[in-house]
Amino acid sequence: MRSPAKPEPAIEVVAGGLFDDAGRVLIAQRPAGKPLAGRWEFPGGKLMDGEAPFAGLVRELREELGVTVRAATRLLRYSYRYPERTVWLDMWLVTDWSGEPHPHDGQALAWVKPSRLGEHDLLEADRPIVEALEKWLGANFLERNGPSQFSGQ
Repeated sequence: MRSPAKPEPAIEVVAGGLFDDAGRVLIAQRPAGKPLAGRWEFPGGKLMDGEAPFAGLVRELREELGVTVRAATRLLRYSYRYPERTVWLDMWLVTDWSGEPHPHDGQALAWVKPSRLGEHDLLEADRPIVEALEKWLGANFLERNGPSQFSGQ
């Protein structure tokens, strides 16, 4: 009698939303040779054992893009189940950073208006981030401009 396969442990991932002066957000295309190659995602990566999420975000964006993150705010944390494993995604809005993003892992990079993210082949696991960004951007618009912008007053 075979024992049931031991489930894969969940993977802890952090990702960052970097915005340019035009309000576009940076996305990265997974390079050839990696799972889901060619698909787009928000930059970031796996946390090391015992690593705090913000520290992991700083490390990942430095390694992946060559930028220095000084401050960020958590947007959301959630799990996504792939057929082979569960991934916990921890998405941060990077509010203070320096450097020019360059692809250090051979990935393509693109600055995209948040309203156009749906035109890219984003990973299914990143779709909740797009929805959260839309809500966050809408709330910030209302805070800056007031509800009259929407009511036509």
